Amino acid sequence: MSDLARRLTDLRRQSVSRPPSAEVPVWDGDLDAMRSELYELRRRLHARVAQELGTVLYQQNLDPDRLSRLVLDHISRLLREEPTPMSAAERAALLEDLRADVLGHGPIEELLKDPDITEVMVNGPSEIYVERAGKLFRTNRRFVDEDHLRGVIDAIVARVGRRIDEASPMVDARMPDGARVNAVVHPLSINGPFLTIRKFSAEPLTDVDLISFGTLTATVTEFLQLCVRGKLNMIISGGTGAGKTSTLNVLSSYIPSDERTVTVEDAVELRLGQPHVLQLEARPPNIEGRGEVTIRDLVRNALRMRPDRIVVGEVRGAEALDMLQAMNTGHEGSISTLHANSPRDALSRLETMVLMAGMDLPMRAIREQISSAVDLVVHQARLKDGSRRVTHISEIEGMEGDVITLQDIFLFDYSMGIDGHGRHLGHLKPTGIRPKFTGKLSDVGIHLAPTMFMSDDLLSAHQYPGRP
Repeated sequence: MSDLARRLTDLRRQSVSRPPSAEVPVWDGDLDAMRSELYELRRRLHARVAQELGTVLYQQNLDPDRLSRLVLDHISRLLREEPTPMSAAERAALLEDLRADVLGHGPIEELLKDPDITEVMVNGPSEIYVERAGKLFRTNRRFVDEDHLRGVIDAIVARVGRRIDEASPMVDARMPDGARVNAVVHPLSINGPFLTIRKFSAEPLTDVDLISFGTLTATVTEFLQLCVRGKLNMIISGGTGAGKTSTLNVLSSYIPSDERTVTVEDAVELRLGQPHVLQLEARPPNIEGRGEVTIRDLVRNALRMRPDRIVVGEVRGAEALDMLQAMNTGHEGSISTLHANSPRDALSRLETMVLMAGMDLPMRAIREQISSAVDLVVHQARLKDGSRRVTHISEIEGMEGDVITLQDIFLFDYSMGIDGHGRHLGHLKPTGIRPKFTGKLSDVGIHLAPTMFMSDDLLSAHQYPGRP
């Protein structure tokens, strides 16, 4: 094996599944030499395969195994006809790279298959980052050039029945495996095409997983389960990448199986195990600007589908008004997420989004709608150590004058400090305040144990009376 082939093989096989604290190296100084030899050949052959096989690559009804054999046979034939001197190892490595380019996702194929990686971010052809354990790392992968990256983006977009070009330079879609993909190309992207893929685990996370991750505690999990069963209306707030959707999926799994649930999402991410679940997904406009179906349209339609519960993946606009009206008109137990920095900010964002509906409503009327519709705000954050934690569970008590009153029931204890690895030692602790909706839950036969809301000191005194 030549020295160049050995370096290429070593670089391609380097694992990206390293401990979160490890530095992920960048490409070394031999990049120009590699590009001028095998990378140029790889780019040329990839273009030939795409040109000669044409639309066959993206036929939705073509058997995947048959397509794979067809592509590999075609690439093998092109390699046999190639006059460039190559060793057997070089040909094998080039065949695998071309297969990943044509049938997969090129240099990010291995990253997408790695279960420890939750997000892949391509900032142009020479910069590929990944998120692992809540932190970002730069990888040693790269595309040959902008055309190579654009070809992979076009292939991904074509597989989901969408298109991306100068007339429509942004795409936000769901891949067949459920991953979210966002792509931006020229003229909007300045330093080359941008590609972001958010992955989801093959198996949806459960409450046991969230407890093991430290996102929730066992006591808080039991409390939230009883709140869902008692049909309280809940909002899950947090920043981007805070884990809101995972928490929403877990809370939605507590909905009794004998209830009819309608989910509304921009791109389907929720995976509920109940037998009576109807999933609705928004649709963007076509190339002519027609055919768009918004989240608000779907929420309105969901009201006509006789739902017991409505679960909205994310409220981000005028649909907030329809969601609040649903919560106030018999669709109790509805759950949704929204972006916010705190529970108080979540209520402010709800007010703003209701105003986006174009209704000339006084602010007090909007706040009264929110205070009567929403019972609980669950706020989640991604901390500096990369962990995703629920930091607030707050009850909406009502109105005092023109202000919505919030009462924290559980709070994350930051005062417990940080260990030697930079990880937060704190967890959710009760504030000692018993929520006012306890009576509402009691009316439907759900009783919250008083010990749920006791601080550690009070709980210890309750369990071990007389101990100093």
